Amino acid sequence: MDMKGHHHISMLTKNGKKNNHFYQNILGLRRVKKTVNQDEPSMYHLFYGDEIGSPGLDLTFFEMPVAGRTMRGTNAITQIGLLVPSYESLQYWKVRFEELEVKHSDITTYMGQDALFFEDHEDLRLVLLNNNGARIPETWQPVTSSAVPAEHQIFALGTIEMTVRYLNQTVNLLKDVFGFTVIEKEDTFVRLQLIKGERTSEIVVKELDAPRERHGRGSIHHLALRVEDQAELEMWNEKLSDYGLQTSGVIDRFYFKSLYVRDKNGILFELATDGPGFTADSTVEELGQKLDLPPFLEDEREMIEAKLEPLDEKE
Repeated sequence: MDMKGHHHISMLTKNGKKNNHFYQNILGLRRVKKTVNQDEPSMYHLFYGDEIGSPGLDLTFFEMPVAGRTMRGTNAITQIGLLVPSYESLQYWKVRFEELEVKHSDITTYMGQDALFFEDHEDLRLVLLNNNGARIPETWQPVTSSAVPAEHQIFALGTIEMTVRYLNQTVNLLKDVFGFTVIEKEDTFVRLQLIKGERTSEIVVKELDAPRERHGRGSIHHLALRVEDQAELEMWNEKLSDYGLQTSGVIDRFYFKSLYVRDKNGILFELATDGPGFTADSTVEELGQKLDLPPFLEDEREMIEAKLEPLDEKE
């Protein structure tokens, strides 16, 4: 039942076309799956990652055209770390952000790591982190169609930051149930890692006594952590129930199987299997090109497509 780090992270966007432009054309990721929210098929669910959609990097977005402005506050996932290979990569990205008019900081530090903070077009808070020669996941494959050179491409999710009203409630779940280890502790934050020395499994929990964040465009919906298979999900379901938390039970998302649980601060976690992956209904070459639907929605394709706005000029 050992987790393997971050699987994906999911956000809200108001406009799929602008979102598609930012994450493909500016961040240089590949759109590896164009599908719909399985619980509300009238909205897109877009996935961006490496060449093959490897778990550990995927940024996913639910398109909600009615989404208002995020009212920032506590009890929310508040920042996404993205790993790049080197300090030279941060320098490359700083110049790129300047040229493409992306809101960003100077190169600075974050939790002892060289960092470049930036925001997307909907004020989602992200930070590029220097991996500084540490191990790059073997599963990562550079995006061949990217405008970003392979030596500077984003290759994994890094430190994920959460802001909560009651620090110990979230920290204790991560530590006592999920198996994270505390590697740094201050009065107002705790830094934890699932795998020692691996920023691909790092979470920072900050304490803030403030009104609860109200989700809107550019807010983070949930963080997914990697587990091996459905058998492990079943065991996690039992363990979380024994801890006193209510879960969703195991859900088949077709591309992976999932289990959802909220901690006592209201932070939503998903546990997700690595497989079968995005090539379950697509070749690697065709990833993200057409609208893919899980089998149980296929009979509704015509009605679903009629409600979706095209994302690409050729559509």
